[in-house]
Amino acid sequence: MIHLNKRNAFKLAAAGLSYLALGTGIALAQTKLDFYYPVQVGGPVTKIIDGYVQKFMAENPDIVVAPIYAGNYNDTTTKALTAAKAGTPPAVAVLLATDVFTLIDEDVIEPIDDLVKSDDDKAWVKGFMPAFLKSAQTEGHLWSIPFQRSTAVMYYNKQAFKDAGLDPQKYPATWEDMVAAGKAVTTTDSSGQVNRWGVGIAGNIGSAQWLFGALVAENGAKLVNEEGTETYLTDPKVVEALQFWVDLSKKDAIHPPGIFEWGTAPADFLAGRVAMIWHTTGNLTNIRKNATFDFGVAPFPGHPTPASVLGGGNLYIFKDASDEQKAAAFKLVKFLTSDEILADWAVQTGYVAPRDGSWETDTMKKYVAETPQALVALKQIPASVPEFSTHENARTTKILNDALAAALTGSKTAEAAMADAQKEIDLILKPYR
Repeated sequence: MIHLNKRNAFKLAAAGLSYLALGTGIALAQTKLDFYYPVQVGGPVTKIIDGYVQKFMAENPDIVVAPIYAGNYNDTTTKALTAAKAGTPPAVAVLLATDVFTLIDEDVIEPIDDLVKSDDDKAWVKGFMPAFLKSAQTEGHLWSIPFQRSTAVMYYNKQAFKDAGLDPQKYPATWEDMVAAGKAVTTTDSSGQVNRWGVGIAGNIGSAQWLFGALVAENGAKLVNEEGTETYLTDPKVVEALQFWVDLSKKDAIHPPGIFEWGTAPADFLAGRVAMIWHTTGNLTNIRKNATFDFGVAPFPGHPTPASVLGGGNLYIFKDASDEQKAAAFKLVKFLTSDEILADWAVQTGYVAPRDGSWETDTMKKYVAETPQALVALKQIPASVPEFSTHENARTTKILNDALAAALTGSKTAEAAMADAQKEIDLILKPYR
């Protein structure tokens, strides 16, 4: 038997090896993985992720995973790209589904289908909902795996509806319904100061393009093609959707003026300052735990057809990781996207489990029985469109966000804002056509 003193054992551990107390005394090499992930919703997400990683390592003692919270989505993408360019990429990371074109152009990710070999692997891929897989597929490859996915839904204060004489069980089904309900639930004090706004749709950078995608889809149009090479911002239906958003505060006076913030929207809703908010299903658990009033979750209204937008992050494996790390990362990805883990993740965070099988687990069945609001997201998925995503996505998304802000703050008309943005984006995307 091999005997190791503490100093030698420490040196070996530092070199990435671990000696287990095996009867044969054989050393077991451990593969180390850095796992970057963001937090974009309320709740103790870091503790949940740490728990999953501990469980994975207990089942795979030859793999050591370092879960690294890297900030919000944008921060995490920036850190992952910086690390990759420095030659020290994470093996796996949760990044926005919309980052796919950027990550391909930077040549930093490995196609997932290169790692899908067995029949079990192929069956696992087929278990994901097609709507979510679609955002991970381009150029004939599957580039990532859906994980913390969401759709945007409308949360509404049933008590505010009841107090305004509205049926609290009847949510607005059209744009016109929402405006009418918004006017009914908006309240002011004796001086005319608004105490409670009717509706809030976040227009800050990073969120505006997501919710605008839903407005556009509700109006029967789209912002971008599937290849990420063309945008359609001057389409009259796109301009009309933006004008509707602007009018909520300007003409209808049911929306806070200027830019309504994504980060404070749940707190504004919970405090009764806004009766309806458009937000991610990923905040359902947070709102459910903290609301002091009866609330509803509804699909977005339509004009006339209801539609929403898919969002959230996928799991990517990085190209310059070693073959051993890629194999280990693939194991981790499969573990994190098993039916059972995704069901638990959905219950603990409010994200939408992107596998049909997750919704058949006992965990999810119990959750849905207790929280039927979770079914709204599931039913809305077939009517949801992918989020705005193009080549050089950070640049084009900022241009779109700036244009939306210009219209919402009144510095440009909706038509001019979209026309200016389209010209800028055309220059960026021309080389990719």
